[in-house]
Amino acid sequence: MANPSNPAYVLGVGMTKFVKPRGKIDYTELGYEAGIKALLDAHINYDDIDQAVACYCYGDSTSGNRVFYQFGMTQIPIYNVNNNCSTGSTGLNLARTMIQGGLADAVMVVGFEKMERGSLKTKWEDRANPTGTSGEMMAETRGFTNAPSAAQLFGNAGIEYMEKYGAKPEDFAEIARVNHEHSGRNPYSQFQDVYSLEDVMKAPQVFGPLTKLQCCPTSDGGAAAIVVSQKFLDARPHLKEQAVLIAGQALTTDSPSLFDKSSINLVGFDMTKQAAQQAYKQAGVNPKDIRVCELHDCFSANEMITIDALGLSDEGKAHEMVRKGDITYGGRCVVNPSGGLISKGHPLGATGLAQCAELTWQLRGWANNRIIEPIDTALQHNLGLGGAVVVTVYRRADGKKNHKISDAEVAKKTGLGYNPATVAKGFTKQQEDSVRSQKNRSEWALQDIAEKVQARF
Repeated sequence: MANPSNPAYVLGVGMTKFVKPRGKIDYTELGYEAGIKALLDAHINYDDIDQAVACYCYGDSTSGNRVFYQFGMTQIPIYNVNNNCSTGSTGLNLARTMIQGGLADAVMVVGFEKMERGSLKTKWEDRANPTGTSGEMMAETRGFTNAPSAAQLFGNAGIEYMEKYGAKPEDFAEIARVNHEHSGRNPYSQFQDVYSLEDVMKAPQVFGPLTKLQCCPTSDGGAAAIVVSQKFLDARPHLKEQAVLIAGQALTTDSPSLFDKSSINLVGFDMTKQAAQQAYKQAGVNPKDIRVCELHDCFSANEMITIDALGLSDEGKAHEMVRKGDITYGGRCVVNPSGGLISKGHPLGATGLAQCAELTWQLRGWANNRIIEPIDTALQHNLGLGGAVVVTVYRRADGKKNHKISDAEVAKKTGLGYNPATVAKGFTKQQEDSVRSQKNRSEWALQDIAEKVQARF
């Protein structure tokens, strides 16, 4: 249970550009770049970190250790986490649990993924698939085709939503159009092309209402966050204005409704609703007051049903919210200002942490080219089938509303020397050296990763 007497704060964030999987950048580089940026942003050194969490789905055991040893070999606990697509936010939840339990004052969470081209595939053919029971239920209720299985699961949820509430294919396409439009202002997005509604509708059909432009791509990328305690923050009062409170957070798993033959419940609607209610209660907020949200739009259909599950719309009215323009700028709640998974990309282990970075920049006022203001609260939703979902409510630590801060002002505040919310750049050798362990480091552990990262900028 959450312990309000031991609050947890996001003090620093960092991420890489999300790119197409071409095998050119290894996970060691992705995790290192994101982690160095987060440490610089937090104005701390790796020696200040008590515990570490590595988030990834595809890779050998202890890949996280390989990444963290590059920052230092301080012998702290390192946890390797895999919770499907909600892996990154599961790492955040673990960090918050450590802080609230008094087990740590500073936890570093790094997510990374080096993926393969094409739709997700099962890696282990000699054992039961963890989502196999869901696939069997889908086959029994809606049939099974040669389309990618994830697209069928979420596409069927979209079909059920149309049958039940009267949504149209154009509503799902509009969700994708909005996300692609948003990503044009995010320097980290894998795709930055803007499409018309007609472009989205006429893209190659994948399954049900879903066209290719309504499906998230596989991606390579990394993201990181530094989560700290009240004690840690109080010792650094000059950083309070950039700290973001994790005001409410819940990780839930599936209930028996998963197998009640509803395609909507088969993709986690019920566990999302439960997690949202718990997070709102902890934070003391009403979902209708939320004005910015990063949610798990692996497919446009999932964004539609998640708007409902999070209570951002009345039940069965998410498509009406979409039609009114209430999911973008000028509307009631800007959903996925980053471009979301559909356009920003979806490196599984990094996604939840990238959502955290976007909302942190929004609340600080650093995302000045896509800012939603004035706000003091933001919402995050990250889903993994199999299953787990994490819903998080963030709030500014200083209790103030955000306001737009210029790139020049941000450059003076952050250890990076530029605004990381609007420019995807690297860091200098001197900056990098300042945040690696000063007491316990090994150049052998780093190998030539630093040079490879520097060479990309």
